[in-house]
Amino acid sequence: MVTLAIIGAGLRGMSYARRALESGMARVVAVAEPDPERRRSMAAAHDVPAENVFADWRDLLARDRLADAAVISTQDSMHTEPAVRAADLGYHLLLEKPMAQSEEEAAAIAAAADRNDVLLAVCHVMRYTPYTIKLRELIAEGRIGEVMNIQHLEQVGWWHQAHSFVRGNWRSEEGSGPMLMTKACHDLDWITHVKGALPERVSSFGNLVHFRAENRPDGAAERCVECPVESTCPYSAKRIYLDCLGDADKEFWPLSAVTADHTKEGVLAALREGPYGRCAYTCDNDVVDTQVVTMEFADGTSATCTVTAFAALEHRKTRIFGTRGSIDGDGVVLRVHDFVTDEVTVIDTGANGDPTAATGHGGGDAALFDAFVDAIGKNDPSLVLTDGAESLATHRVVWAAEQARRTGTVVSLLPH
Repeated sequence: MVTLAIIGAGLRGMSYARRALESGMARVVAVAEPDPERRRSMAAAHDVPAENVFADWRDLLARDRLADAAVISTQDSMHTEPAVRAADLGYHLLLEKPMAQSEEEAAAIAAAADRNDVLLAVCHVMRYTPYTIKLRELIAEGRIGEVMNIQHLEQVGWWHQAHSFVRGNWRSEEGSGPMLMTKACHDLDWITHVKGALPERVSSFGNLVHFRAENRPDGAAERCVECPVESTCPYSAKRIYLDCLGDADKEFWPLSAVTADHTKEGVLAALREGPYGRCAYTCDNDVVDTQVVTMEFADGTSATCTVTAFAALEHRKTRIFGTRGSIDGDGVVLRVHDFVTDEVTVIDTGANGDPTAATGHGGGDAALFDAFVDAIGKNDPSLVLTDGAESLATHRVVWAAEQARRTGTVVSLLPH
């Protein structure tokens, strides 16, 4: 059985550890996590011996290698040092996206994995869903001819935006990174995966438009628990988090990010005192709430990706236009239009759950984890759908798009 060291026992670390238990394919034997409650909970759930439980990842990685693989699921800004150190010790790496905050740091992680001949799997979970696998099969079979254009929509969700990117850990570019990287590097990676090529030119537009102090409703208070207009606000923290109570998936995420006390009293106390109870219009957020990216490929074809807060949190929606047909997909069902027969074939891909972390991103989390563990057990890196070099290449598309957005230019991607 493959053994795991969990470095960062937050929601992503807990998700992969939980999959290890469910699948029986791997066992957690060490954990490093600064939060005492999360550290205790992870250790107890997996019977981790006390000598392998650490508050600081440096202490874990100061020891000889304790496991076959390390799951790096710290905050985004803290990926590089533990990932490089773990690779140097011979750990295979399951690395939460984004790889790192900068191209230099991401390249250092990829280089460390390469020089130590360890497996590096970045958590591009969208590649692993049954929806994506079926979509790529249809394109490879020539069902729509040559792909001319891809239109992709990432519906972040109004409450998810408020939770993660206004009040939460990903609200600040300095503290985490631009939203296109922290949320949508998934999506640009997915587009290149479906297209089978990297773009040559990229442009982008996006801004923080709505979640600003000047848009604060008249009479709004600093916190939702004491706000006289809270009941009419779409971003009410009281509504978002109290509605999680009694729903196991929502209690796992997003509520566990707010408080470990899943009672009405516990939630209200967290909203009075913690960051998640703040008015969505008076936070210290600076990341965009809407962005569009346009990509041009070497063959002259193109793709667009729209990332917006102002929609329901649903599966990504994609339309792919080809020379012999088109595909319209909603993350679960694919509608294939054949131009020769003018017939539409509807295919239910059997994608599991909704697109959130609570239910495993439509089956992607479990499939990624299983592929990673299987690749270690069989010593077969081909079972993982992206290596360090490919993940670094698609991250560079994101950085190019951010450069284009900030400078108002079209950015050319040079081969590395």
